[in-house]
Amino acid sequence: MIEFSKEKKFYYITTPLYYVNDKPHIGHAYTTIAADVIARYKRMKGLKVFFLTGTDEHGQKVEGAARNAGKSPKEFVDFLVPEFKKLWELLNIKYDYFIRTTDPEHEKAVIKFFNKVNDAGDIYLGEYQGYYCVPCETYYTKTQLIEGDKCPDCKRQVQLMTEPSYFFKLSKYQEKLLEHIEKNKEFIEPETRKNEVINFIKQGLQDLSISRTSTKWGIQLPKDKRHVLYVWFDALLNYITAPGYSSDSKKFNSIWPADIHLMGKEIVRFHAVIWPAMLLSAGIELPIKVFGHGWWTVEGQKMSKSLGNVVDPIETSKKYSVDAFRYFLLREVPFGSDGDYSEKALVQRINSDLADDLGNLLNRTIAMIQKYFEGTIPEAKKLNEKELQLKEFTLKKAREADSFLEALEFSKSLYSVWEIISSANKFINEVQPWTLKEKKEELASVLNTLAETLRVISILLFPFIPETSEKIQSQLGIKSLKFSEAFEWPLIPPKTKTGRMEILFKKVQ
Repeated sequence: MIEFSKEKKFYYITTPLYYVNDKPHIGHAYTTIAADVIARYKRMKGLKVFFLTGTDEHGQKVEGAARNAGKSPKEFVDFLVPEFKKLWELLNIKYDYFIRTTDPEHEKAVIKFFNKVNDAGDIYLGEYQGYYCVPCETYYTKTQLIEGDKCPDCKRQVQLMTEPSYFFKLSKYQEKLLEHIEKNKEFIEPETRKNEVINFIKQGLQDLSISRTSTKWGIQLPKDKRHVLYVWFDALLNYITAPGYSSDSKKFNSIWPADIHLMGKEIVRFHAVIWPAMLLSAGIELPIKVFGHGWWTVEGQKMSKSLGNVVDPIETSKKYSVDAFRYFLLREVPFGSDGDYSEKALVQRINSDLADDLGNLLNRTIAMIQKYFEGTIPEAKKLNEKELQLKEFTLKKAREADSFLEALEFSKSLYSVWEIISSANKFINEVQPWTLKEKKEELASVLNTLAETLRVISILLFPFIPETSEKIQSQLGIKSLKFSEAFEWPLIPPKTKTGRMEILFKKVQ
């Protein structure tokens, strides 16, 4: 087991730093929404949360994109960074810190870290020749290429490059990394990613080229200003910069290590091999978990500009609502697996799950409370057998949803919530509350049970679709954002007045 720092007070979650050579897309949105779900959930559990995201702004790829746009690299990144912040605001992402690798504080931390690793004897000057993929900012050996001269990740043509370079002694940490992965079973998830990393390490780690002379856009090495740091050696350090590595040791010790680094599966190797080796060299505690989720295709095809099938999260959210977009991404496929995006599937989720199931349950319940009890949620003196069954089923599924969410099984957590919703709708159809209008006490018990069920549902949904959750609570006339309250019953105060009725989701024709 990993020993936690006694000073650690925060749950620390990160997204990768997003590369600013183009506008953000669905992949960026997926990772950041998932991180937001975890952060909201942990806050509801009463934890202090430090949620970090940001942008990776150095390297040859950015330099080239800036040149093509007729801008300096700094002008280019300053133009694109607001696009990411605007998207996170639109998608209701509540991060705590946004870091840029061009921030002076980050550059200061990078130099401090480099000097520490250099003092440990883990950096040396050499010459590197290798097959370099500019889009991936990665060197490959001849045996790793596909079709002779293609990048194994992005399938683009690589360039044979030779240049002087400083190297990091990655090979030195091969056995220590394998030992750490073996001792800490949850260090890399899901299991498929862990197996890939173990196999990669066992093939034999090569020392890592960590400087470039072929580009000027980056952080200069303190010992040799002809070189700038390799973009990955620079960017990974953001995870310790933001908590205060170079400036505030008390803050740093209260936040680090990261509880979870969240990312797409294509960059797990950097985070589960290079990053922990760097930390071992500097004598810094390793992160608790590295999680690599799957990729999205579009109707079976890889997203690309040439095919014109790139999903724009801004356009989609404005067309169908932010919560519909968030719900679809998290419900449609198991988190960690690849998923296929289609507008038809999104519309089906909106119409069936959100409008028919959830929306209908809320509308019918609020309408009956307003019609039969003048908008005041009635008290239940005693629950009958059917009401007790719905209550017990709701609380059972709430605990299931909680355990799935704790394990990052988002789709299963949402499925459990929808089992509650389906049961409540079935309860209405069987009991037919409108036939009990002359039996006020019985009707009061029915509607109180439905209101309490919706209260629990609203809590369970808040991490996923917060705006919808708040609308449900507003119509119920309550405010309840402690996750523990999803396991308690009853909690709605006597004589609670319902709010104005509002349709949650309009059906899409």
